Amino acid sequence: EVQLQASGGGSVQAGGSLRLSCAYSGFSFDDHTIGWFRQAPGKEREGVSCISAGERSTYYSDSVKGRFTISTDNAKNTVYLLMNSLKPEDSAVYYCAARRGFNMISSTWQQQERYDYWGQGTLVTVSS
Repeated sequence: EVQLQASGGGSVQAGGSLRLSCAYSGFSFDDHTIGWFRQAPGKEREGVSCISAGERSTYYSDSVKGRFTISTDNAKNTVYLLMNSLKPEDSAVYYCAARRGFNMISSTWQQQERYDYWGQGTLVTVSS
């Protein structure tokens, strides 16, 4: 059974940092892509970042590029999202998701319908 468990959310002041964790089980990262998405109140869910073992690539949305870093610890079956220089507009529920394969990942990583498995969200609140 595939499971993804997101954690690490919390409340932080603007300019601060948080590290989110996505613990996964039931599949091998070697043939999957794992992404982070977020949804703020009243807004659509959007792709934030993803990491693809097959292409050995990482991707970021323009709004977080240079501030967020995605990484993996294969020994712990965990993907991390380190979020620095947080802004109030980063406040949202953050979700991790996994998709089989990495075909055309560079152009499709933000397409939520391509992800097969989703974890529950973790809330991030950034105050000004």
